[in-house]
Amino acid sequence: MALTEPQPLALPAGDGSAAFEPLGVLSRPVRPKQKWRTWLFTVDHKRIGVMYGTAAIFFFVIGGCEALLIRAQLWSPRGTLLSAETYNQVFTMHGTTMVFLVVMPVGAAFANYLMPLQIGARDVAFPRINAFSFWCFLAGGLFLQTSWLFGGGADGGWFNYAPNSGVVFSPGHGIDYWNLGLIIAGVASLTGAINLIVTVLNLRCPGMDLFKMPIFTWMTLVTQFLLLFAIPVLTCAQFLLMFDRLFHANFFNVQSGGNPLLWENLFWVFGHPEVYLMILPAFGLVSEMLPVFARKPIFGYSFIVWSGIAIGFMGWGVWAHHMFVSGIGPISVTTFSLTTMFIAVPTGVKILNWTATLWGGKLHFTSPMLFSIGLITMFTIGGLSGVTHSIAPADTQQHDTYYIVAHFHYVLFGGAFFGFMGAFYFYWPKVFGYLLNERLGKTNFWVMLLGFNLTFAPMHVLGLQGMSRRIYTYDGGYGFDFWNKVCTIGAFILAFSVAMFIFNIFYSKVKAKSLPPPGPDPWDARTIEWMTPSPTPEWNYDPIPTVTRLDEFWYRKYADTEDHRLVRIHSLEEVAQHSDGEGVHLPSPSYWPIIAAFSLPIIAYGLIYTLWLCLVGGLVLTVAIFGWALEPPDAPGGGHGDEHGPDDAHGEAGELESGASGSDTADETSGAEAGADAKEVETVG
Repeated sequence: MALTEPQPLALPAGDGSAAFEPLGVLSRPVRPKQKWRTWLFTVDHKRIGVMYGTAAIFFFVIGGCEALLIRAQLWSPRGTLLSAETYNQVFTMHGTTMVFLVVMPVGAAFANYLMPLQIGARDVAFPRINAFSFWCFLAGGLFLQTSWLFGGGADGGWFNYAPNSGVVFSPGHGIDYWNLGLIIAGVASLTGAINLIVTVLNLRCPGMDLFKMPIFTWMTLVTQFLLLFAIPVLTCAQFLLMFDRLFHANFFNVQSGGNPLLWENLFWVFGHPEVYLMILPAFGLVSEMLPVFARKPIFGYSFIVWSGIAIGFMGWGVWAHHMFVSGIGPISVTTFSLTTMFIAVPTGVKILNWTATLWGGKLHFTSPMLFSIGLITMFTIGGLSGVTHSIAPADTQQHDTYYIVAHFHYVLFGGAFFGFMGAFYFYWPKVFGYLLNERLGKTNFWVMLLGFNLTFAPMHVLGLQGMSRRIYTYDGGYGFDFWNKVCTIGAFILAFSVAMFIFNIFYSKVKAKSLPPPGPDPWDARTIEWMTPSPTPEWNYDPIPTVTRLDEFWYRKYADTEDHRLVRIHSLEEVAQHSDGEGVHLPSPSYWPIIAAFSLPIIAYGLIYTLWLCLVGGLVLTVAIFGWALEPPDAPGGGHGDEHGPDDAHGEAGELESGASGSDTADETSGAEAGADAKEVETVG
């Protein structure tokens, strides 16, 4: 957490010549002339969030191309586009890429960018660790993808069940790349989770207790706790697999006393909480967007928060419904059937709360609103199909059929990704300073909705007809031909909708040059991140706001009269921040996070090919650790590499004094002060 060091540890006052002495390789980076270098060494949580999102889109394109190859192969019976071996690699890498390198990092992108803004902080608690977590994620993802260059990808499914993941059935190195790449990405998730938890618990602005936090921040907090406890379980299983494959251990070798079900249990103890840590950030984002475009507060704030917490706890008790056909016994089957039913309750609470938020509101069907409603409807379908798996006899028939593929995608794409798409449109002006084109955005939604349902709705039928998942071809005459063609057409429509979104980014950027800037609050939003300029300045807030209630920013603009009519009490110009950040101290950039992160793939390559590379990677990591520990607290010029000079000399532990660094002139304003001058602008409900 952030600490404020006592004054004796401050650097000497004066003209700065004594404060910043050359330290050679231990010096912090100064602001370089090349703009791209500022991104390499940044510790700014906003830039790190943008890089998470950019990397996730890059991996999404890769995973999407793999999905199109799968659908093209299954267009007709006895397809010959891919061999059985290549098909196994493609569907394994598709699932792995989408789960670990797309959905999870998109959630991390929004968490990194938005969460400090929503709690009124200037950065996260540990900025260098934040940078390290991103570069670890990117290093792990790139390492995983390089398996295509060195013999082919993993071929055991994204879950890599033993004994198929052993050297007997997968003698190549694809599984090793999968295993070690996800271990590196797991380091990123674990360090990021600790950082964000400490940030939420310690850096909230004055007046913001836990139940004045926005719902997205709450869902982010629950997600980070899930990561904190789930990632070590997966990492433990992966280390066992690494020893089995690279050092001839026998944890999963039945002939030597091992147990393949050990992997299955460990993987799904991680895997089912993982489903919720992927969907909860999207739930939080939708809970931010719906009130804005319904023009009313979220219905049942405390119920949504507590249901999210309940999902976090109950998610640990349902993993074995993935194992009903594994011979776990009737008592276990009965127990996990019941827990699978029960976990639908807190999820249903959220859906009811969202529906009640829409009821009676003045709805504005913008692009973010459409995608939010898309999440509610598509996730409801996925949730209902998921509850059918609590009925063990039905699950036994559905298991390993395309019914499961349909359910999984309705939850994660129809749920998480629709929510993320809405959030892209919603927060784009806050991040980049221009709005995405609304007409293209609405068209984007309808095309994506059409393509999504054409792709995955027929898979319910295919599964109930008996088509197995994870097969590279099928025979004609079983009724699979027509629906597979529909799925393939839908997949290409879905891909076109993603291309529309990418086109919208560049088209809107060009058009924005001839349009007025959107301002800090283009949507008339409710939470305090919208009081900052757009795009958000490097210092976030100056001064740090003081929060007196939930939806603080909204109630600085509006008040309710006694007859429940909404009146405007202050203009946006009066409540938005306009400071230039003069004198705000920010953490300085650092070389060492990226160096430390990319030493890990060197070690991983060494484990696969030669231990000499492990020695090289270990030396690089050791140098990075010592450099990290010994570098000075500040760079010449201060800030995140910008021109904001330090007005104090607290290091990384003291750069985020968000608790008492100022007060906002509108902090004490309430609706009662508006008096007779208040102008009525809208009536809701």
